[in-house]
Amino acid sequence: MKHSSSQTRSSSYLHLLLLLLLILPLICLFSNPSVHLYLIPALGSCQPVKFTETRELTPPKPTFRLLMGILTLPSRFERRSLIRLAYSNQQITGAHVDIRFILCNVTKEDEITLVSLEMMQYDDIIILNCTESMNSGKTYTYFSSLPILFTGEDKYDYATKSDDDTYFILNNLIKSLEDKSRHDMYYGAGFPFNEKDSPQFMLGMGYLLSWDLIEWIAESEITRSEPVGPEDMLTGKWLNMGNKARNRYNMIPAMYDYKGPELGDFIPGTIAVHQLKETTRWLNTLKYFNLKDRIRT
Repeated sequence: MKHSSSQTRSSSYLHLLLLLLLILPLICLFSNPSVHLYLIPALGSCQPVKFTETRELTPPKPTFRLLMGILTLPSRFERRSLIRLAYSNQQITGAHVDIRFILCNVTKEDEITLVSLEMMQYDDIIILNCTESMNSGKTYTYFSSLPILFTGEDKYDYATKSDDDTYFILNNLIKSLEDKSRHDMYYGAGFPFNEKDSPQFMLGMGYLLSWDLIEWIAESEITRSEPVGPEDMLTGKWLNMGNKARNRYNMIPAMYDYKGPELGDFIPGTIAVHQLKETTRWLNTLKYFNLKDRIRT
């Protein structure tokens, strides 16, 4: 009987111990309401154990910085809104890309109001002191102003000049630039078309210069003495006269004029589509490049 009583007491002690083990976490929880944010620790302590802090991994440093300068008119509010929407849906990797709209002096009262509101909302407009005409020196003013506007850590590796009827597929552009020179570099849809390594100039749909060439344009007497003329041909002429842009890249056929709305009118690996004069052309292009994998056609 004593043996049986001893077993009973041992069993009771064991049950009591197990009950205490179950009750202890609850005591900790109710005595410290914040404990539910933490893990309950080992026996004998009600001190909260914090989760290890998780720090976000530092994103990889961009391989280069690119300024996309889009020359447009103050009155084209709808077009700028469309372009902002188009580029905001491109998920780019591998480079830092800033998109800026380039305007000349804004003088009309209604345009001053609306452009001012745009600048407050988006901070993506640069207004230059120039004449609002394609071939009246706007491109020269644009390039020559960049070294003043962006200095030190704000400098870019490249800057483009394009119009508001051209759409770039940014990841394809970035990928194509990975193995290209960062200096003395001139890139675009070249003319003559079949001159891959030494085209005379890049077509005005959109071309890219390395930052050292932009600084040269800002300083050179060659460019300063002849700022007016057909802007794409003129840029090539400056560089040819200065014996500049020894690294030239003609990206035809990946840069081309809009052909039509059908799938076969666009090509894989497209870098830029030009001649998007009407909104319907923009929408057809965006449907192919931005939405083809997201909607049923």
